[in-house]
Amino acid sequence: MSESSDKTLKIAIPKGSLQQPTLDLLEKAGYDIYVSSRGYRPSSDDSELDIYLIRSQEIGRYIGQGFIDCGITGLDWATESGTELVDLAELPYSRATARPTRWVLVVPEDSPIKKPEDLEGKRIATEGVGITERYLKERGINAEVEFSWGATEVKVPDLVDAIVDITETGSSLRANKLRIVDTLLTSFPHFYASPEAAADSWKREKMDRICLLLKAALEARDKVGLKMNLPEDKLPALLDKLPSLRRPTVSTLSEEGWVAVETVICEKVVRDIIPELKVLGAEGIIEFPLNKVVP
Repeated sequence: MSESSDKTLKIAIPKGSLQQPTLDLLEKAGYDIYVSSRGYRPSSDDSELDIYLIRSQEIGRYIGQGFIDCGITGLDWATESGTELVDLAELPYSRATARPTRWVLVVPEDSPIKKPEDLEGKRIATEGVGITERYLKERGINAEVEFSWGATEVKVPDLVDAIVDITETGSSLRANKLRIVDTLLTSFPHFYASPEAAADSWKREKMDRICLLLKAALEARDKVGLKMNLPEDKLPALLDKLPSLRRPTVSTLSEEGWVAVETVICEKVVRDIIPELKVLGAEGIIEFPLNKVVP
């Protein structure tokens, strides 16, 4: 690996619907990013980061061309960019939910198109032209694909026969009386690097550390820490009841016959488990939030 003389990492953050979830994730990972209302060059509390706020659709291209060292963008847009990227980590979060983004083939509810093969000779509008063309080519379907600058739903059926659009839940499509025929691609954000940055020892170490902290922040999502004091003879019963992430940490207290127990647990089961712990004789039960869980 080469050695960088420039101790600055150029990193791109997606602008738009993924922007705030990404900033929130970076904050949980330990990076405070400051974005002004009109600015495209955020600042941070890490002086080694040179941050760019760029549309997700463009991040892969800028990384692949070497203008940016690394960045976070969806697998879909990285695929669409058609450039060589080094995939350092999948980051399973999205715009509104924990579900992945889906690129779906969509038609009006009353359309005669029931399966992908029915697209033969038809017209399709989409922002993901490359994704759609690859999908059609793999299936030997000949159809015309045209680029759409958003608001794709309004184009069927008057302007095109079908659209390929992005959805997480499908609720917006149903509200517009549209029907999903097939899923082309399922996509989470990934942390990508340029081949040059990945080959630079300082930049690679910096990026690997960021990825470690981002994944640890995601691992802590929907989990909490739980600690309590418990009569030692009740420990086997507690271990049977506690659906912990790992075996809990148990330590002896100065008071004979008592132990301290600490564990990580899914937040959604806490309301059910705490009363059961109390019945077992647990005392001083404390629930606390987690920012990171490092596997």
